[in-house]
Amino acid sequence: MSTLQSLAGRHIVVGLSGGIACFKSAELVRELTREGATVQVVMTEAATQFITPVTMQALSGRPVALSQWDAREPNNMAHINLGRGADAIVVAPASADFIAQLAQGRASELLALLCLARPRTGEHACPLLLAPAMNREMWSHPATQRNTTQVVADGAVLLGPAAGEQACGEVGDGRMLEPEELRDELIACFQPKVLAGRKVLVTAGPTFESIDPVRGITNHSSGKMGFAIARAAQEAGAQVTLVAGPVHLATPRHVQRIDVRSAQQMHDAVLPRAAAHDVFIATAAVADWRPAAEAGQKIKKDGSGQPPWLALTENPDILAAVARLPDRPYCVGFAAESEDVARHAREKLTRKNVPLVVGNLGPATFGRDDNKLLLVDADGERELATADKLTLARELVREIAQRLHRHGAEQP
Repeated sequence: MSTLQSLAGRHIVVGLSGGIACFKSAELVRELTREGATVQVVMTEAATQFITPVTMQALSGRPVALSQWDAREPNNMAHINLGRGADAIVVAPASADFIAQLAQGRASELLALLCLARPRTGEHACPLLLAPAMNREMWSHPATQRNTTQVVADGAVLLGPAAGEQACGEVGDGRMLEPEELRDELIACFQPKVLAGRKVLVTAGPTFESIDPVRGITNHSSGKMGFAIARAAQEAGAQVTLVAGPVHLATPRHVQRIDVRSAQQMHDAVLPRAAAHDVFIATAAVADWRPAAEAGQKIKKDGSGQPPWLALTENPDILAAVARLPDRPYCVGFAAESEDVARHAREKLTRKNVPLVVGNLGPATFGRDDNKLLLVDADGERELATADKLTLARELVREIAQRLHRHGAEQP
């Protein structure tokens, strides 16, 4: 979970239709409240057979809405009132029958009524997100496929389903996304799509240069900043490819990941792809040097007390190589320094001939969840104050989007 509350101030309606996946909905409500959202749960009668309204009330802190005839509403119009003021409606699980109701415009219970009555356009438009959950045969049935196509055409957003083991013991498509995945999808829904239609290539993490089959040259980069940037760019609507060195981080949703180990492998993954992208963000901490030759076996001490001679050769400069391409993307470099960040970042800006370099103190940020960035370009410098890395990544993505817009406006 991110260290910031990405849903602070948001009011989310979580709807439950019937299905064993209702047990995941309890954790979804917890995830949304941890992110700062207020949550109103609405349940169908079938959903109450799988999890109790008492449980959902305890987790949301609000009475659960169950019936369109609920007399607690002053005007007896729960289906209208619940949708007004909601920032989004998430139905998880969305059963085959519930999706069929929406596709046909039927509303026999409060939850379907609420979805039909939600504002769909204008300033107070309320997105409808559906997380299907059903047996694999039900999901693949032509009727269900027709219905999902129709609800998407009518403006709903489909989240999943995933493939995997199902409660019935079968394996296949139809499994509801996990609560953390649904949380992240909802957070992404609210992010401005400032990179819609763009392709972004990101490098992240360290590289590892083998000395022998056991040892190598590497650094302390955790990859967290680069992975946060990949996620932020995807949230902003971009199609993102992430080239990652050896790190143990989960791939952001909808991001294509290419794993590499050495600087040469990273170079070989980036160069053929770079020209097909609009933006290249070189976040990776790439080793400048590698052993000229890798020993075939582990190098042993010989008792002399002297270390073995280690000849080094320079690695390819990935950022500079991309910047030299005739159809180069908009290039953003990172300068992880140990001192005098501004000077070294500006030198890198000039040496590599790129429009933007992002500087930071490597020892102060490697492995941490927060960071502080310095943006350096031809016009000057601007600091992004200390914050968690996802917040900084989103701010950097907005900066890049603005610069892309200005860059495009300046083209003849």
